Amino acid sequence: MRITWVTNDNSVPSVVDYGTKESTYTMKSQGESTSYSYLLYSSGKIHHVVIGPLEDNTIYYYRCGGQGPEFQFKTPPSQFPLSLAVVGDLGQTSWTTSTLNHIKQCEHDMLLLPGDLSYADYMQHLWDSFGTLVEPLASNRPWMVTEGNHEKEHIPFFESGFQSYNARWKMPYEESGSRSNLYYSFEVAGAHIIMLGSYTDYDDSSDQYAWLKADLAKVDRKRTPWLIVLLHVPWYNSNWAHQGEGDSMMASMEPLLYAAHVDMVIAGHVHAYERAERVYNSRPDPCGAVHITIGDGGNREGLARRYRNPKPAWSVFREASFGHGELKIVNSTHAHWTWHRNDDEEPVRTDDVWINSLAGSGCIQEGSRDRESRKILMSP
Repeated sequence: MRITWVTNDNSVPSVVDYGTKESTYTMKSQGESTSYSYLLYSSGKIHHVVIGPLEDNTIYYYRCGGQGPEFQFKTPPSQFPLSLAVVGDLGQTSWTTSTLNHIKQCEHDMLLLPGDLSYADYMQHLWDSFGTLVEPLASNRPWMVTEGNHEKEHIPFFESGFQSYNARWKMPYEESGSRSNLYYSFEVAGAHIIMLGSYTDYDDSSDQYAWLKADLAKVDRKRTPWLIVLLHVPWYNSNWAHQGEGDSMMASMEPLLYAAHVDMVIAGHVHAYERAERVYNSRPDPCGAVHITIGDGGNREGLARRYRNPKPAWSVFREASFGHGELKIVNSTHAHWTWHRNDDEEPVRTDDVWINSLAGSGCIQEGSRDRESRKILMSP
């Protein structure tokens, strides 16, 4: 587990004391620190400390920098069931607060966020306030994120892109063989989860494409029967907002995901909710991925209320309301996806569907079709 925090005092050491009993720290890890300047803003000291090895499904108590308050977090399980909270385009509004309060009420082992975190948009102090806002949840469960357009903050000739995001939200990209914090993968329980970057190169000559191909080729569906991808810009979107923005990435990468039998693709960006049935090449396909857009976390830009009609054949459910999703992977073959509106009490499920893993279907089998799929992933 990587613990990240920010201090205004540069003398604070990058150390984390931790243990399995309250106020009793039997282990210590030392890490690294960084900082950055952006126009007239200078960040505090940003600490990154990796602690472990850790036991699964265990509560750890920890203290940062050798002093200060005690926090606690629970490690995810090493086997099913696994519960994931999913939210996109979060921001810092009263809607955001409502979303976070709903998530706090749901039992989850980890939170996944497919881009657009703080909506700082060049105003760097908003990264600090966002950290304060999410600290109660992000200090208690692992948060795995990828970048959105609001993380760019690129100013030609003055500031490079993703400077703040990369300094503050360091993901395990090196551990997964990636050269960039903008795309990576990890495994939890029996799920292999890939976080792709919509705002870095993705054509077939790019580093991200080569990395994705190699990462998919290494997936062992006996060990990780669930294969899930998150990215920011949706590939299947029947909302008028951001129409067609994901088309070029989809043209490049969808054949790889289809060849690897990806189960789900979860996106943000469009400020509404939509679920597609299994789809490939813009047509319903029982061996394609379930696509979900969940960019309705609470951002300040409001909801995208206009949908295209008639509804495409692949679109099953769509609604412009703020909310979050919950994915409970029950076992190697079955998962339960629910979407919860902020307007309702947390237990109310506005959208509710059982999903079967492709690992337990006829799509993955030792035959000519599967050999052709592997050939796509293994080709140079």
